[in-house]
Amino acid sequence: MSTLMVLLVIFSIIMKSLPAAKSVAEDPESVETWFNNLDTKKEKVTKLHFFFHDTVGGPNLTMVKVAQAPTFSDKSPTNFGYVNVMDDPLTAGPDINSELLGRAQGIYVSSDLNEVKFLMTLNYVFTSGPFNGSTLSILGCNPIMHTYREMPIVGGSGVFRLARGIATAKTYSIQGLTAIVEYHVVVLHY
Repeated sequence: MSTLMVLLVIFSIIMKSLPAAKSVAEDPESVETWFNNLDTKKEKVTKLHFFFHDTVGGPNLTMVKVAQAPTFSDKSPTNFGYVNVMDDPLTAGPDINSELLGRAQGIYVSSDLNEVKFLMTLNYVFTSGPFNGSTLSILGCNPIMHTYREMPIVGGSGVFRLARGIATAKTYSIQGLTAIVEYHVVVLHY
């Protein structure tokens, strides 16, 4: 069997094992119908509260450094130029064993010479509950030493099509190699 055939079989097995439930149809015709009916829809506000678990080392890490500025990053007090990729669990409570709501997947870059501050570009990918299959997209500045950090929601998919809003982050605790961050999200969507 060729490598391509093996990969296709593996892909097929994986796809069959994933939850099929989606909150909104995503095929082109359904999306177009949704947009054509947009003038009859009322914008609503949804408030979300969850916890983000960013583990930077050990056997269960959820963040890896994928790049850094040559020779400079190691000398910078802010790690300027580090690029990190994450796939962090989003849970209903601060305990990692509380209900899993989804994942925070994206990139954060140390982007300030004078302060520990990250440029965050990430998606909250919801995998359970009423928002299963939907996402919210964040793009903004995260000065992690501040008590509260406000980042804009610039879009979304599924239930959150045309979303906009604010995600407010606060470090809840640091337990070993894991930062637990509390998020309060207010989002406008149709």
